[in-house]
Amino acid sequence: MAENGAAPEAQAETPQVKMNVINQFIRDLSFENILAQKGVQGEVTPDVNVQVNLDAKKRSAENQFEVAIKLAITSVNKENTAEKLFLMEIDYVGIFSIAGVPEDQLHPFLLIECPRLLFPFLRRIVSDVTRDGGFPPLNLETIDFMALYRNELMRRQAEEGKKLDA
Repeated sequence: MAENGAAPEAQAETPQVKMNVINQFIRDLSFENILAQKGVQGEVTPDVNVQVNLDAKKRSAENQFEVAIKLAITSVNKENTAEKLFLMEIDYVGIFSIAGVPEDQLHPFLLIECPRLLFPFLRRIVSDVTRDGGFPPLNLETIDFMALYRNELMRRQAEEGKKLDA
């Protein structure tokens, strides 16, 4: 606490961030066991590729936002990468009530903090679906949503730079 009494005023000016998960659900899910359909024989060594897309939008209700994590997971045989083992696509959505986040920080908050809260539930669903689909459970590694956000910002800035040069 400052001697001049500035610290309590600074704390009073800082808005309190309030976030609640109102709901979360699977909007779309597709799993295709290509290995079983083709009847591939022998041992296969899977190579898994996970593509992540994030989306966030304001809902009509005050302070409500919808955040979606979309995964496209492809598993191929390492020895023959043209031989697909399974395909999985999932669109997992969370509805959030968010208040007290400054406008200039809302976009990163929606695309970093909200997916961070949803991810453990999404990881369990992917594990269960791959197991129930006839494969060992796929336990997704933790996704660094902050790095994803930064990479997307850099990609967009580079894209804007190319448009300005043209």
